[in-house]
Amino acid sequence: MESLVGFNSIVCVKQVPDTANITAEAMTPEGTVNRGALPAIFNPEDLHALETALEVRDRFGGTVTVVSMGPPKAAEVLRACLYRGADRAILLTDRKAAGSDTLATSYILSQAVRTVGNYDLVFCGRQAIDGDTAQTGPQIAEKLNLPQVTYLEKVEDIQEENGKKTAKIRRNTGNGWELVEVALPAMVSVLDTANEPRPFAAKKVLKYKHSVVPAEVDEAKAATLQAAGHLLEQWTLEDIHADLDRCGFAGSPTKVFRVQSIVLTKEGFTNVEPTEAGIAGLIHELITDRTLG
Repeated sequence: MESLVGFNSIVCVKQVPDTANITAEAMTPEGTVNRGALPAIFNPEDLHALETALEVRDRFGGTVTVVSMGPPKAAEVLRACLYRGADRAILLTDRKAAGSDTLATSYILSQAVRTVGNYDLVFCGRQAIDGDTAQTGPQIAEKLNLPQVTYLEKVEDIQEENGKKTAKIRRNTGNGWELVEVALPAMVSVLDTANEPRPFAAKKVLKYKHSVVPAEVDEAKAATLQAAGHLLEQWTLEDIHADLDRCGFAGSPTKVFRVQSIVLTKEGFTNVEPTEAGIAGLIHELITDRTLG
C-alpha cells in the first residue's frame, strides 16, 4: 500500500555548457571550461532527476526542492524547474566557489542539502555533460553519510512503517535491471532513460516568468520583486556554513590538461584483432592520423 505521509525530495540540477558546440575558446588559461564561450543548457540527465522527484511527489505526496550551484544566469534552470512544478528553487552562487571540481562541488552541495534539511530523497542526474565523471552524486552521498542507489530507472514504491522509511527502486545494471530496497534518506542518481520530462505548465510560466535571483537585478528592483513575490532564494557559501578551504580552486585537486573536440573522419571500419599486435597497430594508427596526441 502506498504511504500517504509524504516524502520530501531535494534535486541537484546544473546549468552546463552545450558540449555539442565545442570551439577553440572552450578552455580558459587556468584549465577550466570557458562557460562564456558556449551556450548554456539544462544538464540533460538532471531533467530526468527532476521528473523522478515530481513523480514521487505526485504519487506519495511531499515536496520538491531544487538546488543549483552556479553563476547568476543559472537562475534560468531554476525557473525551468518551477515551470515544471518544483515547489522551491535555490541558487547557490558565490565567486569563491569558482573553479570547483567534483570534490569541491560535492562538498558545497552536501552543505546546501544539510541547510535545506528535512529530506527523504536527494536526486541528481547520473552525470553532467561538461565533465562526464558521474562522481558528484556518489560523493554527495559519502559526505552526507547516505546510502545510494545509482542508475535509477523507476521508483517502484516508497513506504513508512513503524517510523522507518524505505524505497524500492529499479536500477539499470547494463545488461538488465535489479530491484533494490534502500532505507531513507538516500541519494539516487537517475538515467536519461528513466522517464520523459514533463513540459512547462502554462499557469506556472505565467506565475514565475518574472522571478529572478537578487544577483540578476539591482537592489531597488530586487526590493520591488520581493514585495511582489518574484524573488528567488539565493545563497552564498556563508549561508551554508561552508569551509572555504574545501571550495573553489583551494578545494579542487583536479587539474584539466586540455579540452578539445575530436571528430572522427575516417569512413568505413577497420577490423582489429584481439591481440597485442592488433591493439598496438590500432594505437599507432590513431596517433599517426592525430586522433590521439
